[in-house]
Amino acid sequence: MSKLVEVRDLRVSFRMGKDDIQEAVRGVSFDIPANTTVALVGESGSGKSVSAMSIVRLLPDNALLDPASRVLFEGRDLLQATPEEMRRLRGREISVVFQEPMSSLNPVLTVGEQIAEVLRMHTTLGARAARDRALELLTEVGIPEPRARLDSYPHELSGGQQQRVMIAMAIACEPKLLIADEPTTALDVTVQRQVVDLLARLQERHRMSMLFISHDLGLVGEVASQVVVMRHGVVREAGAVGQIFSAPQDAYTRALLACRPRLDTRPRRLPVIDDVVNNRPLVTEQRAPVPAEGPALIEVSGLSKAYRLKESLFRHKTIDAVKGADFVLHKGRTLGVVGESGSGKTTVGMMLTRLTQATTGRILFEGQDLAALSADAMRPYRKRIQIIFQNPYASLNPRFTVGQILMEPMRIHGIGANDEERARLALGWLEKVGLPASAFGKYPHEFSGGQRQRIAIARCLTMRPEIIVCDESVSALDVSVQATVLNLLLDLQEEFGLTYVFISHDLAVVKYMADDILVMNRGEIVERGTSEEVYANPRHPYTQQLLAAIPRGHAPLPAA
Repeated sequence: MSKLVEVRDLRVSFRMGKDDIQEAVRGVSFDIPANTTVALVGESGSGKSVSAMSIVRLLPDNALLDPASRVLFEGRDLLQATPEEMRRLRGREISVVFQEPMSSLNPVLTVGEQIAEVLRMHTTLGARAARDRALELLTEVGIPEPRARLDSYPHELSGGQQQRVMIAMAIACEPKLLIADEPTTALDVTVQRQVVDLLARLQERHRMSMLFISHDLGLVGEVASQVVVMRHGVVREAGAVGQIFSAPQDAYTRALLACRPRLDTRPRRLPVIDDVVNNRPLVTEQRAPVPAEGPALIEVSGLSKAYRLKESLFRHKTIDAVKGADFVLHKGRTLGVVGESGSGKTTVGMMLTRLTQATTGRILFEGQDLAALSADAMRPYRKRIQIIFQNPYASLNPRFTVGQILMEPMRIHGIGANDEERARLALGWLEKVGLPASAFGKYPHEFSGGQRQRIAIARCLTMRPEIIVCDESVSALDVSVQATVLNLLLDLQEEFGLTYVFISHDLAVVKYMADDILVMNRGEIVERGTSEEVYANPRHPYTQQLLAAIPRGHAPLPAA
């Protein structure tokens, strides 16, 4: 099999300061054969994206490439190419699909203009011919109503449609290599399935090579032929996907496979990287669901939320985000809420915490209807019902130290006699979530994503809440960090008797965490039951569709 790309002894460092140089990639070598999909796998910071961006020379200005490094594309060393040569190459022979399409698409140009721009830059097509070709590309990538979407702006499309536009731009000139850098990380499981299937079809149809970058081994097992596993800037293992998944030789590869929650088992604790790498015995004891004893902690009935949107000067339309939701929460149990973006699951969580006011319905907490309380009357309940958001960096004040972040809610709610006592309490919560005391004086940007999520959890715990709404709180984390945070949440639930509302589009994670499950679609609860019941015997077609979309690279589906 001929080699399209040969990466040899790639070494990349970054100048972080006058005397501070950080080595990100250390002697990486791998090949991308023609008409083949190769996956680069690893956690954040492993060097996989830096390695891929080195191929197209899209590294930041502070990047330092070792003179001995080689990146051969059809025998040409791209690291020696001139900027003009690379401009001609990018988009025509090598294209990239980035993780966040809204950051990559130009918000002031229509979709058709952006696809046509690529074509006119790299081909001899005129304006009309480029627009016609853009229409063909939108049709090929499965955009609904492609002719109408030509004149749409990126913000008028869903996340999955935006990613399809990026793919259309990337294949416009029929490149020989497509680099897909975490192209499905932020997408729902069904949209993720559609994008992965689309990439696989396009790769086969256009006979191009693809470098697929991901931390989700379930996806990798389905889309790739060969796998390169990276950690700390080095290649730990490489080989055919079947060999890597069935008989991994490196402990780190085995750890990545073990960390992901499975649908066929529910251990008391998920393995983490260090458990496998250090050969610690893994927990095989299964976690039993918490019994629903006594009266419900919260009873929700007829909960609805409608938004009135202005269409024109005199016309409005109403969007029903949630329609007549009914459910109960029992102390110490976890209620999982699953569904795609727009299903209404986050709106339910926001209404429970009164961050969004319900249009109709009741939220009974100890006989008190929270939905009917004024803002002042609601304040005592706010410390009893807390929320952990998806993006901890966006929800943590970047100008506050961790200590200030933890002490502020305590000060607002009168917890602790003075700041000295509040600081002592904050240090105790940092220890509880596994962070050192030195974190107290640092800022959020000095921590990794998993550590920032621990800070967000600690902030919730300073209120000693009874109920915590986890809104996609682990969806953006690597599988190993995700396992650590899930274990922490379960430990805290067991120690403090916490009740969770666990909102997610990741069905494997919800299956592991939840005792009961609500499945939402277009604002309605279409299925409910215990975790085992819903996954073993899904009744609603939408639930069946969600389960069928779960990546099965190493996580088998339950028997029907």
